[in-house]
Amino acid sequence: MPQLNPAPWFAILVFSWLVFLTIIPTKVMSHTSPNEPMHIDSEEHKTQPWDWPWQ
Repeated sequence: MPQLNPAPWFAILVFSWLVFLTIIPTKVMSHTSPNEPMHIDSEEHKTQPWDWPWQ
């Protein structure tokens, strides 16, 4: 039964993990976000209470 021969399947497994660990992370990390995070001010924002009109 050829399925029990580990030689070709092990090579495919190793090669696919090499692709996953080397090529794909570099391609994913090269993309930049169109919306850069904004700097949050250190002061506390004051919120106003909102009255429910039906109560």
